[in-house]
This record gives sequence, C-alpha cells and structure tokens, in this order.
Amino acid sequence: MTTTPDHYLVLTIEQAAERLGIGRTTMYALIKTGQIRTVTIGRLRRVPTFCLDEYVQNLLSNPTQLNHAA
Repeated sequence: MTTTPDHYLVLTIEQAAERLGIGRTTMYALIKTGQIRTVTIGRLRRVPTFCLDEYVQNLLSNPTQLNHAA
C-alpha cells in the first residue's frame, strides 16, 4: 500500500483509486463516464484532489436508490 502526502494537488489514477478505497478498474470506469474529472499534464493523466472531493459530495447529494432492498 502506497500512501500519498495530503499536500499533493494531483494524483495518479492508482493513487486516486487508493484514496477512495476502490480498485483501479473502477476508477478508470468513473473517469470514462465523466463522474470523476481529470487533467492532462504533458502526456500524463492526473486526478486533481478536489475532483475526488466533488465526486464524494455528489454521491452525498444524490444518494442511489435501492429498489426493494431487503
């Protein structure tokens, strides 16, 4: 497990996934669907840390409805 300093402004895809506690594949899916925004720096794709905060805030403001949850 790799820890990233809190002062980083942008994270790699793997670091961002780790920070959210999800897998890399799930992270790529969230990026592809536009749920998490990224930036390109040169040839590198990075996730600004505030975009992770936006994603979590969006989850809190739009909770998923579970149909007939038992």
